[in-house]
Amino acid sequence: MVNNDVLRRLRYALNVGDEKMVEIIKLSGREIDQENVASLLKKEDEEGYLECDNDVMESFLDGLIIYRRGKGGRGPDQHKTPASLLTNNDILKKLRVAFELKEDDMHGALALAGFQVSKSELSALFRKKGQKNYRECGDQLLRNFLKGLTLRLGS
Repeated sequence: MVNNDVLRRLRYALNVGDEKMVEIIKLSGREIDQENVASLLKKEDEEGYLECDNDVMESFLDGLIIYRRGKGGRGPDQHKTPASLLTNNDILKKLRVAFELKEDDMHGALALAGFQVSKSELSALFRKKGQKNYRECGDQLLRNFLKGLTLRLGS
């Protein structure tokens, strides 16, 4: 899924403005200004559109974890995924951590979006790549999860 779409959907789900998005990204230690954030949130066909690379996306997700849960005991660079390899699975994992979601919560969010997955399919998304039961998270699943998360947070 395109990082800009994920960023826009999360901004909508959190119901925050550009200023708060800047604050969230800065929590991860990355400097960014409000103008760049506004450009990241534009659609591809809009003037001033700026592509959200994996570094910025990971900074936002790490900042979101700190914003929602507080600064943990882990240092800023421990257990980081190389940003060039950020996958839908990684995004899903970071969102699960940020929103403190259990398996039932994840199923609930997907059900709100009208998307059903079995327990084994869902757990396969969180396995280590290369493990025999690992499954890649497709764009449709991530899109529906973000939709369900938005509905869940709105209620």
